[in-house]
Amino acid sequence: MEHVTTPPWAMLAYLISGVLFILALRGLSSPSTSRAGNRYGMIGMTIAVLTTLVTHFPITGISYEGPSTAIEHGFQAVPDFGAFGLILAAIALGGGIGWVTARKIAMTDMPQLVAAFHSLVGLAAVLVGWAAYLNPQAFGIVEVVNDVTTALAQTGPEGTALPMQIHPQSLIEMSLGIAIGAITFSGSVIAFLKLAGKMSGAPIMLPARHAINIVLLLAIAFFIFGFFMSQSMVDIALITALSFIIGFLLIIPIGGADMPVVVSMLNSYSGWAAAAMGFTLHNTAMIITGALVGSSGAILSYIMCKAMNRSFVSVIAGGFGAAAESGGGAAKEQRPWKRGSAEDAAFLLKEAENVIIIPGYGMAVAQAQHVLREMADTLKKEGVNVKYAIHPVAGRMPGHMNVLLAEANVPYDEVFELEDINGEFAQADVAFIIGANDVVNPAAKTDKSSPIYGMPVFDVDKAKTVMFIKRSMSGVGYSGVDNDVFYMDQTMMLLADAKKMVEEIVKSLQH
Repeated sequence: MEHVTTPPWAMLAYLISGVLFILALRGLSSPSTSRAGNRYGMIGMTIAVLTTLVTHFPITGISYEGPSTAIEHGFQAVPDFGAFGLILAAIALGGGIGWVTARKIAMTDMPQLVAAFHSLVGLAAVLVGWAAYLNPQAFGIVEVVNDVTTALAQTGPEGTALPMQIHPQSLIEMSLGIAIGAITFSGSVIAFLKLAGKMSGAPIMLPARHAINIVLLLAIAFFIFGFFMSQSMVDIALITALSFIIGFLLIIPIGGADMPVVVSMLNSYSGWAAAAMGFTLHNTAMIITGALVGSSGAILSYIMCKAMNRSFVSVIAGGFGAAAESGGGAAKEQRPWKRGSAEDAAFLLKEAENVIIIPGYGMAVAQAQHVLREMADTLKKEGVNVKYAIHPVAGRMPGHMNVLLAEANVPYDEVFELEDINGEFAQADVAFIIGANDVVNPAAKTDKSSPIYGMPVFDVDKAKTVMFIKRSMSGVGYSGVDNDVFYMDQTMMLLADAKKMVEEIVKSLQH
């Protein structure tokens, strides 16, 4: 099979965009360089899109001059400006929706927005795969065959007289792209519903779910082989349907505490789906971008799993938080605890030398990051050393807390990861916990029966005083496990909305 050669300048443009994507990922690895990383990614994507528009300008008026010249010399191309106008309109529409969404979306809704965008990437891969199957000549994935009858039976377009069939290599790329894209779409829909509160975040355990998933995966592999052999629409339809189903089944049993891993995992899936479609479209930029997103998402998933001391397979299998019912029952036990006020907290904070703030999802829900920074600034004026401790899986997606603190203009040099600051809690006068729970739960270190056992957590129990902001004592962490920190002698529970409580503390500090 021969393809139309990509112009050298286009290959160079794709190479430049690929380098910019790599620089974007590198920049996003640190809050201090994240803005530059975003700019690199935007420039790289602009170059890739413009290059693709120029090199793949829609054409019409195609004529066929014989089998021997079907690919190289047989087309008389006339620019189709109407189709090009539709493409520009689609880009404008999608870009406009993205722009408005990015401007209006609350930072607390960022995890579900990311999940929703992943679903769109997966759906796009499915639609591109089907378009390539239904109109393979437009995608340049056909090859000349001698047996016209066989070719017509395999490709299926009615009324065609071209002795061609889809190239075997493209069949594999197409089917894998559709399968991964469909799994990404349906899995991301479930993740979005869980993160948005439209669906319970608790694991939904289906009977014999592992056996069902294995059977479905084997069936998908079987039909991919069948599609490779026959190019049948029945096979590709079954691949699509079964992949949609297994996407739902893979994410439904995963509990809310594993959502950071799920988000990064779906990110990886979307990348591999895009890469597969890049091969189908013969688009170098898509291959590079998809491979970068897929590999970086896989690495991030590994980092997230390591941060929770869990294997990737156990997350995919689901069930984290399945003990929520038994774990949550401990929260109903009548155990002594101490309640404090904003004035009490302000007095202790002002007298402290070292304060470590541990933010969590509760801070995001209350949108307390700005007033939290104001509190920290007030303490620093009093000579208090303030640091922020970020757990890798705090929030509902990787980097959630970093994004919120960056939005509040918290200095980057005050933000530390778990492994860099955990040893400092023994010297801390106050561990100030706002909206976090599971990531400070000592049960992860001591209770082998706990579903979070083995997950690295902050050693807040070593601090002289612990201040814990939460709405009420009745709630437990997203994993459903009660927290012994609530009941420690040095713990002061500050029961209120996180933003309102911190605002009251700031007022007390300033008087």
